[in-house]
Amino acid sequence: MSNGKPFEIAREFEADATPEEVWEAVTTGTGGWLWPMEAPEPREGGRGPFGSTVTVWDPPHRYTNRVANVDGISEQTLNQLDYTIEPREGGRRAWVRYVHSGIFVEDWDNQYDGADKHTDFYLHTLREYLSDFAPRPVAFATLNGPESSKAPDALTIVGHSLRLEDNAAQGTAVEVRGPQDRLFDAVVDYRNPYFIGLRTDDALIRFFGRNRWGAPVGISVHDFAPGADAKAVEADWQGWLNETFA
Repeated sequence: MSNGKPFEIAREFEADATPEEVWEAVTTGTGGWLWPMEAPEPREGGRGPFGSTVTVWDPPHRYTNRVANVDGISEQTLNQLDYTIEPREGGRRAWVRYVHSGIFVEDWDNQYDGADKHTDFYLHTLREYLSDFAPRPVAFATLNGPESSKAPDALTIVGHSLRLEDNAAQGTAVEVRGPQDRLFDAVVDYRNPYFIGLRTDDALIRFFGRNRWGAPVGISVHDFAPGADAKAVEADWQGWLNETFA
């Protein structure tokens, strides 16, 4: 193992939300767009998620957390997340600068490529959450496909199993096939060779083509329907994914 090499992934974007709404989403509302995590202690020096330390706490303008020797991740020895949030249009909208930096110690090019492309998808999901769902309570489910979903064409197979047309681009209204052959209406809110995002009236359903980076296909569901049951959602989609790659 090498000592590693630093990386930095930076993005800037505008969100259809107030700075306060963005702040809530990135500190306490992460289940709505990323995954649920421990809320940071609201102070500099406080404990942040995944054993990190809050190094900047200036609501609703700046939030940074940093962790060395990331728990359970042997490929990384340093991780830092930094959010800068500024008001636009008199505070009705927000401008955000997001910087993810740290040190990868193995397979740097592959890790960087994966993190870089995931960043665009996650931040897109953040904007979808802010414009359509925040601050509704969320039931979050996440799951992975079987070993066979590491195949090079795995995400194409997912698209066909959903009954998505190959030319169903971002913004297309579709009827898709979900668990137990149920059909439901959705909008394709994100699509490229690596990811598929579907938005319904009550959920954001995300398909991750992690086969591109040597891992199984993954699904995350952010379900905002009243009384949604995360365990039932997970079981439903796990059955669908297993059947897709049976």
